[in-house]
Amino acid sequence: MHNKTPITPEIYLEVQNFLFSESALIDSWQLDQWLELYTEDAEYFVPPTDLEEGASPENALFYIADDRRRMEERVLRLNKKTCHSEYPRSKVRHLVSNIRVLNEVDNLISVDAAFVCYRSKDGITDIFMGRYDYVIRRTETGLKVRSKSCHLDMDGLRPQGKISIIL
Repeated sequence: MHNKTPITPEIYLEVQNFLFSESALIDSWQLDQWLELYTEDAEYFVPPTDLEEGASPENALFYIADDRRRMEERVLRLNKKTCHSEYPRSKVRHLVSNIRVLNEVDNLISVDAAFVCYRSKDGITDIFMGRYDYVIRRTETGLKVRSKSCHLDMDGLRPQGKISIIL
């Protein structure tokens, strides 16, 4: 039997604060601390903009399809001065809004939210916008992200051409 928890204002505020804290860590390039917000079995996905609903990395090519090990490698790469695409580091700002806590069942919280991410480097500002889908696990030490999908509401990656930051 599944243990479904009613969504209270306190749960909503807890999740909202968690998402805002995650964004602040990314924006301040505290990527090691950002990674600590994720479970050991975490997944981080950025599907392509033309992907049909329900597709997965097993049957489609994703922009990013990371498990925890690949997330660790991504953070290690982004923290190095030899990471030419992000050294010097871009200025980034994530705006998270329209947060909806959909349900909590067996300590897993389903959440979606709208986002806009601004990336500024070399006199150019790129804008990424879309929707986050989260599964957040309630643990003894607090909330942790089990999975995060960043669904871009864009026709493609032009003019950006690439994703070299964490959305």
